[in-house]
Amino acid sequence: MFLQSLLRKNPTFMEAVVALHQAGSIPANSYVIDLDAVAANTSHLMDEAKKLGLTVYAMTKQLGRAPGVLDAMSGAGVDGFVAVDMTCARPISTNGHKLGHIGHLVQVAAGQTGEAVAMQPDYWTVFSPNKAAEASAAASRIGRVQDLLVRVFAPGDEFYPGHEGGILLEDLPAMIAHIDKLPGARFAGLTTFPALLFDSATGRVRTTPNMATLARAAESAGQYLGEDNQGLLQINAPGTTSTAVLALLAAAGATQVEPGHGLTGTTPLHALDDLPEQPAVCYVSEIAHIHQGTPFCFGGGLYIDPVFGDYQTTAVVARDPGEAITRPIPVDMPDPASIDYYAKLNPESDRTVSEGDTVVFGFRIQAFVTRAFVAGVAGVRSGIPSVAGIWDVLGNPVNWEGSR
Repeated sequence: MFLQSLLRKNPTFMEAVVALHQAGSIPANSYVIDLDAVAANTSHLMDEAKKLGLTVYAMTKQLGRAPGVLDAMSGAGVDGFVAVDMTCARPISTNGHKLGHIGHLVQVAAGQTGEAVAMQPDYWTVFSPNKAAEASAAASRIGRVQDLLVRVFAPGDEFYPGHEGGILLEDLPAMIAHIDKLPGARFAGLTTFPALLFDSATGRVRTTPNMATLARAAESAGQYLGEDNQGLLQINAPGTTSTAVLALLAAAGATQVEPGHGLTGTTPLHALDDLPEQPAVCYVSEIAHIHQGTPFCFGGGLYIDPVFGDYQTTAVVARDPGEAITRPIPVDMPDPASIDYYAKLNPESDRTVSEGDTVVFGFRIQAFVTRAFVAGVAGVRSGIPSVAGIWDVLGNPVNWEGSR
């Protein structure tokens, strides 16, 4: 879905990817990140966010928690990073970056609270009184008072299946009172997910009922906190975040936003409209073998974020950088229930492909649920592209010594 956007808006990146893969500098089964584009995208979003008084915590899971990508975002001014789980939190903290938000979407397991609080996150989301008590106990052991966000919901709110959780709106005052009695915790604000969703029927982004619930929760919490502290209440509103929706979120009361795909130019809106962010990511494979005339490419990272539902996937196949803008080839993707060892390509009869050719896909990535590499490429804009680093999806460096 995003391949045409890459070809149209960032063709030099595509050419660089083909050249670097053919030189053996990028392994097959890699998510390749244009670090210059990520930095530019982040800088633009930060400029707009600061005008609106928004704190920005960048999401890390989609990009495999790769330290080089986090460096590009930090250099462009993000306030910190959101860890979807402890596996995200570790490389954020280990590599010297600010852990802005933890516990949302995934709660911190009881046995990991000590490790989590030692990373000194700005905010920690809890779904229940028990999880608040666990966070408080861990913080108390090291003499810390941890700011907590409470996820709140009401009947009619929208969740992705399996993402449900939080405190009923009517139970919020009791939850705040509970936190107020905990020695190592402080009630700091509210959150939900998703705050925004892409509407395929209209081709636009809409607020979910959750945002109205947040507004009602903020009013309730404000009454509890008193007039002097209402301005300190944090409203964390993640989901489908890019520069194009910051004003919408701010108007709805958000104080914190958490862009992920927005920083790589791959939110649903980016596939449909010309937005400020440049497409900055692709998936790179190569032709592994040809079976009875049908070419197959390596998999490992062929997980497509299903925001658009089913659609015909295509890929660019090239051996020379000058071929990077050739007509894409339809691809039969592995069934989601299968292991993605390979994908099958269906070139037209006038196309010749060979084993070892570079295969480039453009889709919304979720590196953390795959077995792919993450490769950062710098210098695309200067015309001198090079591989700045290769990591696994845990954010660990990979000593890649490929050759051709």
